[in-house]
Amino acid sequence: MKIMFLNHTYKHEGDTKREAHILKLLNGYASAGTTIEQHYPDDLGGGAVFHQLEERKALSGLHHIVETPALVKKIIEAERNGFDAVVQSNTFDPGVEAARLAVRIPVVGPLRSSCHFAASLCDRFGFIVPLETHAPYVARLMQTYGMERFVTDIKAVNVYEADMSKQHQSIVQRAIGLAREMIDRGAQAIIPLGGLLFPYEVDPKEVEDEVGVPVINTKAVAIRFAELMVISKTSHSLKSYPWSGTFKPEDVSRKTAG
Repeated sequence: MKIMFLNHTYKHEGDTKREAHILKLLNGYASAGTTIEQHYPDDLGGGAVFHQLEERKALSGLHHIVETPALVKKIIEAERNGFDAVVQSNTFDPGVEAARLAVRIPVVGPLRSSCHFAASLCDRFGFIVPLETHAPYVARLMQTYGMERFVTDIKAVNVYEADMSKQHQSIVQRAIGLAREMIDRGAQAIIPLGGLLFPYEVDPKEVEDEVGVPVINTKAVAIRFAELMVISKTSHSLKSYPWSGTFKPEDVSRKTAG
């Protein structure tokens, strides 16, 4: 089985050692016989919006909206190139709903799959997000997914920078404190969002061991969810996601990166 793990934004110069670490981590979540490949969409114009919001620490979801055509285009390419499924790397599920209208291979978002996984373990859960601007974004997504009744709180660690390794202990301690607050308010499990923080820098088990309730690893859940769909030969419902036939990547955009 071959799964594309699709980043939400285009590839730019970075730490190749860290990228190798992430890929090893992702393949560790997969079953024997499954290969996870990291891929990136072209920058069709959304990259500038993302970097401006990132610099302002005001990631609100706007960047995901403008990135959607590039993500759909890449997912169409994935289907044409023989991938069995696509997992969106970003924990806010950008491009997933749109892409499901364009392809028949499974397209899985970490947020939605983790919510359903958590809902099978408990009655109510809380979210930890990187920044305050993520909170209303997640609240709207929960309304879209029809899962708002499960959510006790959405709280921000307010830690976000390119090199999260400098903030490891701050993230852990802040997450433990927020999780305990949410547990006091009725949360029975915690879903930490923001892959740069969880699990790439902080293993959710570090928090779980301290707070005593399940803390969900969104990347692991999404990969295993995609595997289950492939193994069971199941994909998204045509009643929910009407599909009229195949598209070519250039049908979405003829613009090239750069």
